[in-house]
Amino acid sequence: MDSVIKLFDLSQKVNYKTEILSGLTVALALVPEAIAFAMIAGLSPLTGLYAAFSVGLITSILGGRPGMISGATGAVAVVIVALAKSHGVEYIFAAVVLAGIIQMLAGIFRLGKFIRLVPHPVMFGFVNGLAIVIFLAQLDQFKIMGDAGVLQWMTGMQMYSMLALVLLTMLIIWGLPKITKVVPASLTAIIVISAIAIGFGMDTKTVGDIASIQGGFPPFHIPAIPFTFEALSVVFPYALIIAGVGLIESLLTLNLIDEITETRGNGNKECIAQGLANFVTGLFSGMGGCAMIGQSLINISSGARARLSGIVASLMLLVFIMFGASIIEQLPMAALTGLMIMVAIGTFEWASLRSFGKMPVQDVIVMVLVSLITVFLHNLALAVLAGVIISALAFSWENAKRIRARKHTDEDGVKHYEIYGPLFFGSVTAFNDKFDVQEDPENVIIDFYESRVADMSGIEALNRITHRYKAAGKTVQLKHLSTRCRKLLAKADNIVDLNIIEGGKVKDSRSTFDLA
Repeated sequence: MDSVIKLFDLSQKVNYKTEILSGLTVALALVPEAIAFAMIAGLSPLTGLYAAFSVGLITSILGGRPGMISGATGAVAVVIVALAKSHGVEYIFAAVVLAGIIQMLAGIFRLGKFIRLVPHPVMFGFVNGLAIVIFLAQLDQFKIMGDAGVLQWMTGMQMYSMLALVLLTMLIIWGLPKITKVVPASLTAIIVISAIAIGFGMDTKTVGDIASIQGGFPPFHIPAIPFTFEALSVVFPYALIIAGVGLIESLLTLNLIDEITETRGNGNKECIAQGLANFVTGLFSGMGGCAMIGQSLINISSGARARLSGIVASLMLLVFIMFGASIIEQLPMAALTGLMIMVAIGTFEWASLRSFGKMPVQDVIVMVLVSLITVFLHNLALAVLAGVIISALAFSWENAKRIRARKHTDEDGVKHYEIYGPLFFGSVTAFNDKFDVQEDPENVIIDFYESRVADMSGIEALNRITHRYKAAGKTVQLKHLSTRCRKLLAKADNIVDLNIIEGGKVKDSRSTFDLA
Protein backbone atom coordinates (compact mmCIF):
# COMPACT_ATOMS: atom_id res chain seq x y z
CA MET A 1 0.00 0.00 0.00
CA ASP A 2 2.84 2.40 0.83
CA SER A 3 4.37 1.88 -2.61
CA VAL A 4 1.05 2.70 -4.29
CA ILE A 5 0.71 5.91 -2.24
CA LYS A 6 4.28 6.91 -3.13
CA LEU A 7 3.62 6.12 -6.78
CA PHE A 8 0.89 8.74 -6.99
CA ASP A 9 2.90 11.25 -4.94
CA LEU A 10 0.12 11.36 -2.36
CA SER A 11 2.67 10.96 0.43
CA GLN A 12 4.14 14.30 -0.58
CA LYS A 13 2.63 17.75 -0.15
CA VAL A 14 0.42 18.21 -3.19
CA ASN A 15 -1.81 21.15 -4.03
CA TYR A 16 -4.77 19.09 -5.22
CA LYS A 17 -6.76 22.03 -6.56
CA THR A 18 -3.85 23.27 -8.65
CA GLU A 19 -3.04 19.77 -9.91
CA ILE A 20 -6.64 19.00 -10.91
CA LEU A 21 -7.31 22.35 -12.59
CA SER A 22 -3.98 22.24 -14.39
CA GLY A 23 -4.70 18.70 -15.55
CA LEU A 24 -8.08 19.83 -16.93
CA THR A 25 -6.40 22.70 -18.80
CA VAL A 26 -3.84 20.34 -20.32
CA ALA A 27 -6.57 17.89 -21.34
CA LEU A 28 -8.41 20.62 -23.25
CA ALA A 29 -5.19 21.67 -24.99
CA LEU A 30 -4.37 18.04 -25.85
CA VAL A 31 -7.51 17.52 -27.95
CA PRO A 32 -6.68 19.65 -31.04
CA GLU A 33 -2.98 18.76 -30.83
CA ALA A 34 -3.64 14.99 -30.83
CA ILE A 35 -6.14 15.34 -33.69
CA ALA A 36 -3.72 17.46 -35.75
CA PHE A 37 -0.78 15.08 -35.28
CA ALA A 38 -2.89 12.06 -36.22
CA MET A 39 -4.05 13.81 -39.39
CA ILE A 40 -0.44 14.75 -40.24
CA ALA A 41 0.37 11.03 -40.17
CA GLY A 42 -2.70 10.24 -42.28
CA LEU A 43 -4.44 8.40 -39.43
CA SER A 44 -7.83 8.59 -37.73
CA PRO A 45 -8.16 11.40 -35.13
CA LEU A 46 -9.01 8.77 -32.52
CA THR A 47 -5.62 7.15 -33.13
CA GLY A 48 -3.96 10.32 -31.87
CA LEU A 49 -6.40 10.76 -28.99
CA TYR A 50 -5.93 7.17 -27.82
CA ALA A 51 -2.16 7.66 -27.89
CA ALA A 52 -2.47 10.91 -25.91
CA PHE A 53 -4.51 9.09 -23.26
CA SER A 54 -2.41 5.92 -22.84
CA VAL A 55 1.03 7.48 -23.26
CA GLY A 56 0.11 10.37 -20.98
CA LEU A 57 -1.33 8.15 -18.26
CA ILE A 58 1.52 5.64 -18.10
CA THR A 59 4.31 8.22 -18.18
CA SER A 60 2.54 10.36 -15.56
CA ILE A 61 2.40 7.40 -13.19
CA LEU A 62 5.78 5.77 -13.89
CA GLY A 63 7.90 8.47 -15.54
CA GLY A 64 11.02 10.04 -14.17
CA ARG A 65 9.75 13.65 -14.24
CA PRO A 66 6.57 14.51 -12.27
CA GLY A 67 4.64 17.29 -13.98
CA MET A 68 5.86 16.47 -17.48
CA ILE A 69 3.13 15.71 -20.03
CA SER A 70 3.47 13.11 -22.77
CA GLY A 71 1.17 12.20 -25.65
CA ALA A 72 0.92 12.02 -29.43
CA THR A 73 3.50 14.37 -30.94
CA GLY A 74 4.44 15.88 -34.26
CA ALA A 75 7.95 14.43 -34.01
CA VAL A 76 6.52 10.90 -34.13
CA ALA A 77 3.86 11.81 -36.70
CA VAL A 78 6.48 13.03 -39.17
CA VAL A 79 8.39 9.76 -38.81
CA ILE A 80 5.44 7.42 -39.38
CA VAL A 81 3.69 9.27 -42.20
CA ALA A 82 5.67 7.42 -44.91
CA LEU A 83 5.00 4.02 -43.30
CA ALA A 84 1.29 4.82 -43.02
CA LYS A 85 1.11 5.58 -46.74
CA SER A 86 3.15 2.57 -47.85
CA HIS A 87 1.92 -0.20 -45.51
CA GLY A 88 -1.07 1.07 -43.54
CA VAL A 89 -2.02 1.57 -39.92
CA GLU A 90 -1.30 -2.00 -38.76
CA TYR A 91 2.40 -1.54 -39.49
CA ILE A 92 2.25 1.73 -37.53
CA PHE A 93 0.97 -0.13 -34.47
CA ALA A 94 3.72 -2.76 -34.86
CA ALA A 95 6.42 -0.10 -35.21
CA VAL A 96 5.19 1.67 -32.08
CA VAL A 97 5.22 -1.59 -30.07
CA LEU A 98 8.78 -2.36 -31.23
CA ALA A 99 9.87 1.23 -30.53
CA GLY A 100 8.56 0.82 -26.98
CA ILE A 101 10.71 -2.27 -26.49
CA ILE A 102 13.79 -0.42 -27.76
CA GLN A 103 13.10 2.50 -25.41
CA MET A 104 12.68 0.19 -22.42
CA LEU A 105 16.01 -1.46 -23.25
CA ALA A 106 17.63 2.00 -23.41
CA GLY A 107 16.37 2.69 -19.89
CA ILE A 108 17.37 -0.73 -18.55
CA PHE A 109 20.91 -0.26 -19.88
CA ARG A 110 20.94 3.27 -18.41
CA LEU A 111 21.51 5.09 -21.69
CA GLY A 112 19.51 8.10 -20.53
CA LYS A 113 22.66 9.60 -19.01
CA PHE A 114 24.01 10.32 -22.49
CA ILE A 115 21.59 13.25 -22.73
CA ARG A 116 24.22 15.06 -20.62
CA LEU A 117 26.37 15.17 -23.76
CA VAL A 118 23.94 17.61 -25.35
CA PRO A 119 25.57 21.08 -25.11
CA HIS A 120 23.65 24.13 -23.92
CA PRO A 121 23.62 25.84 -27.36
CA VAL A 122 21.89 22.72 -28.72
CA MET A 123 19.33 22.99 -25.91
CA PHE A 124 18.75 26.65 -26.82
CA GLY A 125 18.35 25.75 -30.49
CA PHE A 126 16.00 22.87 -29.67
CA VAL A 127 13.77 25.04 -27.46
CA ASN A 128 13.72 27.99 -29.87
CA GLY A 129 13.03 25.75 -32.85
CA LEU A 130 10.12 24.07 -31.09
CA ALA A 131 8.74 27.44 -30.02
CA ILE A 132 8.72 28.59 -33.65
CA VAL A 133 7.15 25.29 -34.78
CA ILE A 134 4.40 25.62 -32.15
CA PHE A 135 3.69 29.20 -33.26
CA LEU A 136 3.64 28.39 -36.98
CA ALA A 137 1.30 25.45 -36.36
CA GLN A 138 -1.26 27.87 -34.90
CA LEU A 139 -1.46 29.86 -38.14
CA ASP A 140 -3.46 27.03 -39.71
CA GLN A 141 -6.26 27.84 -37.28
CA PHE A 142 -6.73 31.13 -39.17
CA LYS A 143 -7.52 29.18 -42.33
CA ILE A 144 -10.68 27.46 -43.53
CA MET A 145 -11.38 24.96 -46.27
CA GLY A 146 -12.18 26.72 -49.53
CA ASP A 147 -14.56 25.68 -52.29
CA ALA A 148 -11.75 23.92 -54.17
CA GLY A 149 -10.88 21.83 -51.10
CA VAL A 150 -7.79 23.94 -50.38
CA LEU A 151 -7.08 25.76 -47.12
CA GLN A 152 -7.33 29.53 -47.46
CA TRP A 153 -7.06 32.45 -45.04
CA MET A 154 -10.20 33.64 -43.25
CA THR A 155 -11.56 36.97 -44.40
CA GLY A 156 -13.90 39.65 -43.15
CA MET A 157 -15.73 39.36 -39.86
CA GLN A 158 -14.66 35.75 -39.37
CA MET A 159 -11.00 36.75 -39.35
CA TYR A 160 -11.64 39.78 -37.12
CA SER A 161 -13.57 37.72 -34.55
CA MET A 162 -10.91 35.00 -34.58
CA LEU A 163 -8.15 37.56 -34.01
CA ALA A 164 -10.13 39.30 -31.26
CA LEU A 165 -10.77 36.07 -29.38
CA VAL A 166 -7.15 34.93 -29.72
CA LEU A 167 -5.84 38.27 -28.44
CA LEU A 168 -8.32 38.28 -25.57
CA THR A 169 -7.18 34.76 -24.64
CA MET A 170 -3.56 35.88 -24.62
CA LEU A 171 -4.45 38.98 -22.56
CA ILE A 172 -6.21 36.87 -19.91
CA ILE A 173 -3.32 34.40 -19.70
CA TRP A 174 -0.84 37.27 -19.39
CA GLY A 175 -2.79 39.52 -17.07
CA LEU A 176 -4.76 37.25 -14.71
CA PRO A 177 -1.70 35.97 -12.77
CA LYS A 178 -0.88 39.60 -11.93
CA ILE A 179 -4.27 39.87 -10.20
CA THR A 180 -4.80 36.40 -8.70
CA LYS A 181 -3.36 32.91 -8.94
CA VAL A 182 -6.32 31.17 -7.32
CA VAL A 183 -7.24 29.49 -10.63
CA PRO A 184 -4.98 28.72 -13.62
CA ALA A 185 -5.05 31.59 -16.10
CA SER A 186 -5.09 29.18 -19.06
CA LEU A 187 -8.25 27.40 -17.87
CA THR A 188 -9.91 30.71 -17.07
CA ALA A 189 -9.15 31.99 -20.57
CA ILE A 190 -10.63 28.88 -22.20
CA ILE A 191 -13.82 29.14 -20.13
CA VAL A 192 -14.27 32.90 -20.70
CA ILE A 193 -13.63 32.74 -24.46
CA SER A 194 -15.91 29.71 -24.82
CA ALA A 195 -18.67 31.52 -22.91
CA ILE A 196 -18.33 34.58 -25.14
CA ALA A 197 -18.25 32.62 -28.41
CA ILE A 198 -21.14 30.29 -27.51
CA GLY A 199 -23.17 32.89 -25.62
CA PHE A 200 -23.10 35.42 -28.47
CA GLY A 201 -23.39 32.75 -31.18
CA MET A 202 -20.21 33.91 -32.86
CA ASP A 203 -19.29 32.39 -36.21
CA THR A 204 -15.89 31.06 -35.22
CA LYS A 205 -13.94 27.86 -35.78
CA THR A 206 -14.51 25.12 -33.18
CA VAL A 207 -12.87 21.83 -32.23
CA GLY A 208 -15.71 20.01 -33.98
CA ASP A 209 -14.79 21.75 -37.25
CA ILE A 210 -11.47 19.87 -37.22
CA ALA A 211 -12.80 16.36 -36.52
CA SER A 212 -15.15 14.45 -34.27
CA ILE A 213 -13.63 13.11 -31.04
CA GLN A 214 -16.49 10.75 -30.22
CA GLY A 215 -15.27 7.25 -29.38
CA GLY A 216 -15.04 4.51 -26.78
CA PHE A 217 -12.34 3.04 -24.60
CA PRO A 218 -9.18 2.30 -26.64
CA PRO A 219 -9.70 -1.21 -28.08
CA PHE A 220 -7.04 -3.87 -27.48
CA HIS A 221 -5.66 -4.95 -30.82
CA ILE A 222 -2.58 -7.02 -31.71
CA PRO A 223 -1.08 -5.53 -34.91
CA ALA A 224 -2.28 -7.59 -37.86
CA ILE A 225 0.98 -7.99 -39.75
CA PRO A 226 2.75 -11.20 -40.78
CA PHE A 227 5.35 -12.31 -38.23
CA THR A 228 8.09 -12.69 -40.83
CA PHE A 229 11.60 -11.35 -41.31
CA GLU A 230 10.38 -9.32 -44.27
CA ALA A 231 7.76 -7.54 -42.15
CA LEU A 232 10.35 -6.95 -39.41
CA SER A 233 12.76 -5.44 -41.96
CA VAL A 234 10.02 -2.94 -42.88
CA VAL A 235 9.03 -2.08 -39.32
CA PHE A 236 12.40 -2.03 -37.56
CA PRO A 237 13.95 1.09 -39.17
CA TYR A 238 10.84 3.13 -38.35
CA ALA A 239 10.73 1.71 -34.82
CA LEU A 240 14.36 2.66 -34.27
CA ILE A 241 13.75 6.24 -35.44
CA ILE A 242 10.56 6.55 -33.37
CA ALA A 243 12.43 5.30 -30.30
CA GLY A 244 15.36 7.66 -30.87
CA VAL A 245 13.28 10.74 -31.64
CA GLY A 246 10.93 10.00 -28.74
CA LEU A 247 13.74 9.61 -26.22
CA ILE A 248 15.64 12.67 -27.42
CA GLU A 249 12.56 14.91 -27.24
CA SER A 250 11.49 13.43 -23.90
CA LEU A 251 14.89 13.74 -22.25
CA LEU A 252 15.46 17.26 -23.57
CA THR A 253 12.02 18.27 -22.28
CA LEU A 254 12.88 16.62 -18.95
CA ASN A 255 16.05 18.71 -18.73
CA LEU A 256 14.10 21.87 -19.57
CA ILE A 257 11.50 21.19 -16.85
CA ASP A 258 14.34 20.40 -14.43
CA GLU A 259 15.80 23.86 -15.05
CA ILE A 260 12.45 25.60 -14.65
CA THR A 261 11.50 23.79 -11.42
CA GLU A 262 15.09 23.60 -10.10
CA THR A 263 14.64 19.89 -9.41
CA ARG A 264 16.08 16.81 -11.04
CA GLY A 265 14.23 14.06 -12.87
CA ASN A 266 15.38 10.52 -13.61
CA GLY A 267 16.29 10.07 -17.28
CA ASN A 268 16.61 6.28 -17.22
CA LYS A 269 13.28 5.91 -15.43
CA GLU A 270 11.70 8.15 -18.05
CA CYS A 271 13.14 5.98 -20.84
CA ILE A 272 11.51 2.88 -19.35
CA ALA A 273 8.19 4.68 -18.82
CA GLN A 274 8.18 6.06 -22.38
CA GLY A 275 8.97 2.58 -23.70
CA LEU A 276 6.20 0.91 -21.71
CA ALA A 277 3.77 3.64 -22.77
CA ASN A 278 4.52 3.15 -26.46
CA PHE A 279 4.42 -0.63 -26.11
CA VAL A 280 0.95 -0.41 -24.56
CA THR A 281 -0.44 2.26 -26.89
CA GLY A 282 0.63 0.21 -29.92
CA LEU A 283 -1.55 -2.60 -28.57
CA PHE A 284 -4.44 -0.23 -27.87
CA SER A 285 -4.77 1.43 -31.30
CA GLY A 286 -2.52 4.44 -30.59
CA MET A 287 0.00 6.10 -32.90
CA GLY A 288 2.73 6.38 -30.25
CA GLY A 289 4.22 9.48 -28.72
CA CYS A 290 6.66 11.09 -26.32
CA ALA A 291 6.99 14.13 -24.06
CA MET A 292 5.20 17.26 -25.25
CA ILE A 293 7.06 20.47 -24.48
CA GLY A 294 4.06 22.73 -25.07
CA GLN A 295 1.65 20.86 -22.78
CA SER A 296 4.41 20.32 -20.22
CA LEU A 297 5.00 24.07 -20.04
CA ILE A 298 1.25 24.73 -19.74
CA ASN A 299 1.19 22.29 -16.82
CA ILE A 300 4.27 23.71 -15.08
CA SER A 301 3.25 27.34 -15.63
CA SER A 302 -0.13 26.53 -14.05
CA GLY A 303 1.70 25.51 -10.87
CA ALA A 304 1.55 21.71 -11.19
CA ARG A 305 4.56 19.85 -9.85
CA ALA A 306 3.28 16.34 -9.06
CA ARG A 307 2.12 13.31 -11.02
CA LEU A 308 -1.53 13.98 -10.27
CA SER A 309 -1.90 16.68 -12.94
CA GLY A 310 -0.75 14.35 -15.72
CA ILE A 311 -3.03 11.57 -14.47
CA VAL A 312 -6.00 13.95 -14.37
CA ALA A 313 -5.22 15.24 -17.88
CA SER A 314 -5.15 11.71 -19.31
CA LEU A 315 -8.30 10.56 -17.54
CA MET A 316 -10.19 13.72 -18.50
CA LEU A 317 -9.14 13.21 -22.11
CA LEU A 318 -10.68 9.74 -21.98
CA VAL A 319 -13.85 11.22 -20.43
CA PHE A 320 -14.02 13.73 -23.29
CA ILE A 321 -13.72 10.93 -25.85
CA MET A 322 -16.27 8.63 -24.26
CA PHE A 323 -18.83 11.02 -22.75
CA GLY A 324 -18.10 14.69 -23.45
CA ALA A 325 -17.41 14.86 -27.16
CA SER A 326 -20.49 16.97 -27.92
CA ILE A 327 -19.41 19.61 -25.39
CA ILE A 328 -15.69 19.68 -26.22
CA GLU A 329 -16.43 19.95 -29.94
CA GLN A 330 -18.14 23.31 -29.27
CA LEU A 331 -14.98 24.88 -27.78
CA PRO A 332 -13.68 27.71 -29.98
CA MET A 333 -10.28 27.04 -31.50
CA ALA A 334 -9.43 30.69 -30.81
CA ALA A 335 -9.07 29.94 -27.09
CA LEU A 336 -6.77 26.97 -27.68
CA THR A 337 -4.85 28.87 -30.37
CA GLY A 338 -4.23 31.81 -28.04
CA LEU A 339 -3.11 29.40 -25.33
CA MET A 340 -0.59 27.70 -27.62
CA ILE A 341 0.75 31.04 -28.90
CA MET A 342 1.41 32.07 -25.30
CA VAL A 343 3.16 28.71 -24.80
CA ALA A 344 5.33 29.43 -27.84
CA ILE A 345 6.23 32.88 -26.48
CA GLY A 346 7.06 31.41 -23.08
CA THR A 347 9.03 28.54 -24.61
CA PHE A 348 11.35 30.71 -26.69
CA GLU A 349 14.63 31.46 -24.91
CA TRP A 350 14.67 35.22 -25.44
CA ALA A 351 17.87 35.44 -23.42
CA SER A 352 19.61 33.49 -26.20
CA LEU A 353 19.19 36.48 -28.54
CA ARG A 354 21.29 38.59 -26.19
CA SER A 355 24.08 36.03 -26.47
CA PHE A 356 24.87 37.03 -30.06
CA GLY A 357 28.25 38.70 -30.00
CA LYS A 358 28.91 37.41 -26.49
CA MET A 359 28.94 33.64 -26.98
CA PRO A 360 31.67 31.93 -29.04
CA VAL A 361 30.87 31.99 -32.76
CA GLN A 362 30.66 28.20 -32.97
CA ASP A 363 28.03 28.12 -30.21
CA VAL A 364 25.90 30.71 -32.01
CA ILE A 365 26.18 28.73 -35.24
CA VAL A 366 25.13 25.52 -33.46
CA MET A 367 22.16 27.23 -31.82
CA VAL A 368 20.91 28.74 -35.09
CA LEU A 369 21.50 25.53 -37.07
CA VAL A 370 19.56 23.36 -34.61
CA SER A 371 16.68 25.85 -34.68
CA LEU A 372 16.61 25.92 -38.49
CA ILE A 373 16.66 22.12 -38.85
CA THR A 374 13.89 21.81 -36.26
CA VAL A 375 11.73 24.43 -38.02
CA PHE A 376 12.24 23.49 -41.66
CA LEU A 377 12.89 19.73 -41.53
CA HIS A 378 10.80 18.92 -38.42
CA ASN A 379 13.50 16.37 -37.63
CA LEU A 380 14.46 16.74 -33.99
CA ALA A 381 16.85 13.79 -33.97
CA LEU A 382 18.79 15.18 -36.94
CA ALA A 383 18.84 18.67 -35.39
CA VAL A 384 20.23 17.48 -32.07
CA LEU A 385 22.69 15.07 -33.71
CA ALA A 386 24.00 17.80 -36.00
CA GLY A 387 24.35 20.18 -33.07
CA VAL A 388 26.21 17.65 -30.93
CA ILE A 389 28.58 16.69 -33.77
CA ILE A 390 29.42 20.30 -34.64
CA SER A 391 29.92 21.16 -30.96
CA ALA A 392 32.18 18.14 -30.49
CA LEU A 393 34.25 19.02 -33.56
CA ALA A 394 34.55 22.65 -32.45
CA PHE A 395 35.62 21.52 -28.97
CA SER A 396 38.19 19.13 -30.47
CA TRP A 397 39.56 21.85 -32.74
CA GLU A 398 39.95 24.31 -29.89
CA ASN A 399 41.69 21.75 -27.68
CA ALA A 400 43.91 20.62 -30.55
CA LYS A 401 45.39 24.15 -30.69
CA ARG A 402 46.19 24.18 -26.97
CA ILE A 403 49.04 21.66 -26.94
CA ARG A 404 52.38 23.31 -26.14
CA ALA A 405 55.94 22.15 -25.42
CA ARG A 406 58.46 23.92 -23.16
CA LYS A 407 62.00 22.82 -24.00
CA HIS A 408 65.27 22.90 -22.06
CA THR A 409 68.52 20.92 -21.75
CA ASP A 410 69.84 20.01 -18.27
CA GLU A 411 73.43 19.90 -17.03
CA ASP A 412 73.75 16.24 -18.09
CA GLY A 413 72.96 17.07 -21.70
CA VAL A 414 69.47 15.54 -21.57
CA LYS A 415 66.81 17.49 -23.45
CA HIS A 416 63.43 17.85 -21.75
CA TYR A 417 60.11 18.46 -23.52
CA GLU A 418 57.46 19.60 -20.99
CA ILE A 419 54.10 19.03 -22.71
CA TYR A 420 51.04 21.19 -21.93
CA GLY A 421 47.52 20.41 -23.16
CA PRO A 422 45.72 17.17 -24.11
CA LEU A 423 47.22 14.70 -26.57
CA PHE A 424 44.41 13.16 -28.63
CA PHE A 425 43.49 12.59 -32.26
CA GLY A 426 43.07 16.30 -32.95
CA SER A 427 46.40 17.42 -31.49
CA VAL A 428 48.64 14.62 -32.76
CA THR A 429 49.98 16.61 -35.75
CA ALA A 430 50.81 19.64 -33.62
CA PHE A 431 52.46 17.33 -31.05
CA ASN A 432 54.73 15.73 -33.66
CA ASP A 433 55.81 19.15 -34.93
CA LYS A 434 57.22 20.05 -31.48
CA PHE A 435 60.22 17.69 -31.79
CA ASP A 436 63.52 18.19 -33.61
CA VAL A 437 64.68 14.59 -33.79
CA GLN A 438 67.77 15.18 -35.91
CA GLU A 439 69.14 18.07 -33.82
CA ASP A 440 68.27 16.71 -30.36
CA PRO A 441 70.93 15.07 -28.13
CA GLU A 442 71.14 11.30 -27.57
CA ASN A 443 68.84 11.34 -24.54
CA VAL A 444 65.41 12.96 -24.52
CA ILE A 445 62.71 13.06 -21.82
CA ILE A 446 59.09 13.94 -22.61
CA ASP A 447 57.33 15.14 -19.46
CA PHE A 448 53.49 14.80 -19.29
CA TYR A 449 53.03 16.35 -15.85
CA GLU A 450 50.81 19.09 -17.35
CA SER A 451 49.32 16.92 -20.08
CA ARG A 452 47.14 13.87 -20.55
CA VAL A 453 47.10 11.23 -23.25
CA ALA A 454 43.40 10.86 -24.04
CA ASP A 455 43.02 8.15 -26.68
CA MET A 456 44.71 5.53 -28.87
CA SER A 457 45.71 8.18 -31.40
CA GLY A 458 47.78 9.77 -28.63
CA ILE A 459 49.30 6.39 -27.72
CA GLU A 460 50.21 5.79 -31.36
CA ALA A 461 51.77 9.27 -31.53
CA LEU A 462 54.02 8.32 -28.58
CA ASN A 463 54.91 5.09 -30.31
CA ARG A 464 55.83 6.89 -33.55
CA ILE A 465 57.96 9.55 -31.87
CA THR A 466 59.82 6.82 -29.98
CA HIS A 467 60.58 4.99 -33.23
CA ARG A 468 61.73 8.23 -34.88
CA TYR A 469 64.29 8.79 -32.12
CA LYS A 470 65.27 5.12 -32.18
CA ALA A 471 65.85 5.27 -35.94
CA ALA A 472 68.16 8.25 -35.33
CA GLY A 473 70.10 6.26 -32.72
CA LYS A 474 68.68 8.17 -29.77
CA THR A 475 66.69 7.28 -26.66
CA VAL A 476 63.40 8.91 -25.59
CA GLN A 477 61.78 8.37 -22.19
CA LEU A 478 58.31 9.33 -20.99
CA LYS A 479 57.71 10.91 -17.60
CA HIS A 480 54.70 11.59 -15.39
CA LEU A 481 52.17 9.61 -17.42
CA SER A 482 48.79 9.51 -15.72
CA THR A 483 47.25 6.35 -14.30
CA ARG A 484 44.63 6.33 -17.06
CA CYS A 485 47.35 6.67 -19.70
CA ARG A 486 49.27 3.74 -18.22
CA LYS A 487 46.09 1.69 -18.37
CA LEU A 488 45.74 2.56 -22.04
CA LEU A 489 49.35 1.54 -22.59
CA ALA A 490 48.75 -1.74 -20.82
CA LYS A 491 45.84 -2.47 -23.18
CA ALA A 492 48.08 -1.58 -26.15
CA ASP A 493 50.84 -3.84 -24.80
CA ASN A 494 51.36 -5.67 -28.10
CA ILE A 495 51.55 -2.65 -30.39
CA VAL A 496 53.67 -0.08 -28.53
CA ASP A 497 57.24 -0.10 -27.28
CA LEU A 498 57.93 2.80 -24.92
CA ASN A 499 60.31 3.65 -22.09
CA ILE A 500 58.50 5.14 -19.10
CA ILE A 501 60.13 6.86 -16.15
CA GLU A 502 58.29 6.07 -12.92
CA GLY A 503 59.72 6.76 -9.47
CA GLY A 504 63.13 7.59 -10.93
CA LYS A 505 63.38 4.26 -12.77
CA VAL A 506 62.88 3.38 -16.43
CA LYS A 507 60.18 0.84 -17.22
CA ASP A 508 59.50 -0.85 -20.53
CA SER A 509 55.87 -0.57 -21.66
CA ARG A 510 55.70 -4.33 -22.11
CA SER A 511 56.22 -4.90 -18.40
CA THR A 512 53.42 -4.99 -15.81
CA PHE A 513 52.59 -1.59 -14.33
CA ASP A 514 51.82 -0.89 -10.71
CA LEU A 515 48.56 1.01 -11.24
CA ALA A 516 47.81 1.60 -7.56
